[in-house]
Amino acid sequence: MSSIHIKLKEQDCQDIKEICETFNNDQGELINVLHRTQEHFGYLPAEIQEVIADNLNMSLAKVYGVVTFYSFFTMTPKGQHPISICTGTACYVRGAEKVLEEVKKELKINVGETTPDGKFSLSCLRCVGACGLAPVLMIGDKTYGRVSPEDVKTILGEFK
Repeated sequence: MSSIHIKLKEQDCQDIKEICETFNNDQGELINVLHRTQEHFGYLPAEIQEVIADNLNMSLAKVYGVVTFYSFFTMTPKGQHPISICTGTACYVRGAEKVLEEVKKELKINVGETTPDGKFSLSCLRCVGACGLAPVLMIGDKTYGRVSPEDVKTILGEFK
């Protein structure tokens, strides 16, 4: 995956500084700072992580380590319609892998990528708590249960 380089505006740096100050620039609040910053910007590229590290007076390596450890955080922008496929045990056993392959084929992207038009991004989750509906696919806040590979084209068509 290629890394994305962005140029932060002065206002972006100020916004990050204010988020850090909300948590008293406390290193122990790093996860909360990251959550709030990702809510604001949509993702956490290296340039944003650098500003957070500076404001919390900690190493960029530590910030990066937390961002890459937790699957909730993303370093690439999500698509307008983020797709998540549950690959937890129940979904996996009931064919989530085949659904995932069909989504990848239809959109011509891999997990962790966004379509060139910025419409869709693809990720996997461990469990969405809808095991009775396995396999489960989510697009944004909308949940689709008992999805078969044959359903994928129709589901994606709702968002095109």
